[in-house]
Amino acid sequence: MNVRVLLTGHQGYLGTVMAPVLADAGHEVVGLDAGLFADCVLGPRPADPPGSRVDLRDVTAEHLAGMDAVIHLAALSNDPLGALAPELTYDINHHASVRLARLAREAGVRRFLYASTCSVYGATGGGDLVTEDAPLRPVTPYAESKVRVEDDLHDLADGEFSPVFLRNATAFGHSPRLRADIVLNNLVGHALLSGEVRVLSDGTPWRPLVHAEDIARAFAAALVAPRAAVHGRAFNIGSETNNVTVAEIAEQVAEAVPGSEVVITGETGADPRSYRVDFSRFRAAIPGFDCAWTVKRGALELADAYREHGLTREDFEERFTRLAVLRAASGTGAVDSTLRWRR
Repeated sequence: MNVRVLLTGHQGYLGTVMAPVLADAGHEVVGLDAGLFADCVLGPRPADPPGSRVDLRDVTAEHLAGMDAVIHLAALSNDPLGALAPELTYDINHHASVRLARLAREAGVRRFLYASTCSVYGATGGGDLVTEDAPLRPVTPYAESKVRVEDDLHDLADGEFSPVFLRNATAFGHSPRLRADIVLNNLVGHALLSGEVRVLSDGTPWRPLVHAEDIARAFAAALVAPRAAVHGRAFNIGSETNNVTVAEIAEQVAEAVPGSEVVITGETGADPRSYRVDFSRFRAAIPGFDCAWTVKRGALELADAYREHGLTREDFEERFTRLAVLRAASGTGAVDSTLRWRR
């Protein structure tokens, strides 16, 4: 079954990987993105699907006309950004997302795949594997905004409109539009550029990781899954194999970057975000699906891509770090105080 799908955030880290996966599966992909990170490119510039450059808060019914489905990735996408401007995080990630879903339902969109996060579980201590039925204990504005959207989209579900919540583990891996501010990508970059795999926490927190390509494959599978298998349900996206401590991630990076050494400073203390996740529900709903990428393979891929495309320290710290990009755009006046482009 081929569908016409609106992909929000198609010029972001995940969207740039997901768009070709969807197109290769035979779907018609239409993009929608504010373009704040469109130039965060490492290597050749990717070929984007046709789409609109529009802020999520300014979406109209016209953008949803004729769509069979929506895959909603667009968001202020990490914890430092949320802490910098929590009111904008809620405005964009929560209110604008729910508004998008309402417009989609009114336009006759039948399936709405929402990119949530395993961060909604907060601090569980890393003991038992966390299932989708675990209490939600978000500890950051970013994670809190995801919980609020899930709650509100549940209320919009009906016989025609089917929201699905895909709680992604922490992403990693190469994308033509790179992010250097997520844990594995960041540690590999530091290892190559400085010779150190520097861990600022004590290394003990657990993290569930998932490759960007596996996220894309999961969304593509959920897009065409039988309605009864996914309607109104939350799914953790990732693999138990990639439940690892930060210290273990660092050791994998050191192996991928010969000559680098792990340095655990502990200067930020114990990170309250520590959890191990059960991913079996999605495998049960989508028979045959499993993640293909391990942390070790992803670290090797990143190291190769960074070398091939000549990653520099300046680009690593400025052009591929979301907070730095937005601060630079604000400082030059390219965007206003609400992070909208100035006309």
